[in-house]
Parts: sequence; structure tokens; C-alpha cells
Amino acid sequence: MVVRNEANRYLRRALEAHKGWIDEAIIIDDASTDDTPDLCEESLEGIPLRLIRNTQSMYHNEVVLRSQLWEETVRSKPEWILTLDGDEIFEPAFAEQINDILNHCEQDAVYFRLYDMWSETHYRDDPCWSAHHYYRPFMIRYRPDIEYVWRNQPAHCGRYPLTISQFSYLYHPARVQHFGWARPEDRKAKYERYMILDPDGKYNGWKEQYDSILDEHPNLLPWEE
Repeated sequence: MVVRNEANRYLRRALEAHKGWIDEAIIIDDASTDDTPDLCEESLEGIPLRLIRNTQSMYHNEVVLRSQLWEETVRSKPEWILTLDGDEIFEPAFAEQINDILNHCEQDAVYFRLYDMWSETHYRDDPCWSAHHYYRPFMIRYRPDIEYVWRNQPAHCGRYPLTISQFSYLYHPARVQHFGWARPEDRKAKYERYMILDPDGKYNGWKEQYDSILDEHPNLLPWEE
């Protein structure tokens, strides 16, 4: 996980939701100016934690942060790697399903659906916001025998190296809630960040999606357990 100034957002909820079934946490704190590092240590008490504190922020060059996280993670010689952001939370049922993946999955990557929550109770569903209709890699088996190559761009570089697109994969029904859009102030901050990093939609290939972030009346559907 990469975090920066998450103390007053969803990080505590995310860490406590997942701490019951992880073996070790690797977290890059990207020069937070709030209590994010302390929150990580407090929330993950009793879980092996490697917390790397960057003294200078690399927030505006995502591939640098993602590759740093990758290098720190593979140092642990993991069998499986799960990469989440501090505002992403698996639905509770996944806690009972994770061991089946670890013990029986023959594929090297596990794909899940991500739901962009526009509030605590509703997710967005329209042509610009349809991530939940597709499966994306959140969890992979680490293969130390191959070379990993990243998509070298400052935004939308992916949470894993491009190399994992060659892995055999499994679609899993467990869902991930993404709360990064759930508050108006978060949406405004994300919009402003993208206007700095990618004002023409070069890296996501879709400027209309950026333009839609601040829609006042988006189409929302209720989240159902």
C-alpha cells in the first residue's frame, strides 16, 4: 500500500478490515504531513509491518511510488502479493475466501471488480464510471524468475508491472469498494490532481471521464451486501 495524508479518510477502516488475514504489511508513506504513519502502526499492531517513510513526496509521479512499493515488497520473497490503496476495502465475505485462493488457486493472478463509491451507500454507474463491470488484477503470485517492466508514466501506471498481464488469471466474485470518490472534497482534490498531471487525458485516454468527476447529478446505484 502507498499512503499519503490518509489519517482523516478511510485508512483506519481499510487496515482493520484486512488485518485479520494478511501475513505482513508493506506500506510506503509518501511524506505525509498528518498522523498517517502513526495510524498505520496503531491499526496494524500485532501484524508484521514494514513502514517506509519517504522524506520527499513523489505523489506527482505515480510510477516511481508504485515501483518503490514493488521493490520493497519483493524483498520479503512473498508467495502472493495483494496490492490495495488506503481507500479500497474488500467486502467482508472475502475474509472467508482468501485461504481457498492461497491453497488451491492454480493461476498466477486473481482479478476482482472495483466499485467506485460516490457515498457510503451508493456507487456510480454510467458510461464514464463502469469499472465494476470489469475484472482487474489485485492479487498475484510472485514469480522471482522473470523480469518485471512498468508502464512508465506519471499517472495511471497500474498497481503492478505490465508483465503481469501475461499471467494466467482467475476471475473472483469478491468485490472491492473504492471510497476515494465518496466525499465531495475528495472528488474535487482528485479532479485538481488530474488537471495537473494529465489535463488532456493522455494517460487514461479519456478526458471526458475527468470532466465528469464534478457532475452534480451522477447516476448512482445502492450497494447491496
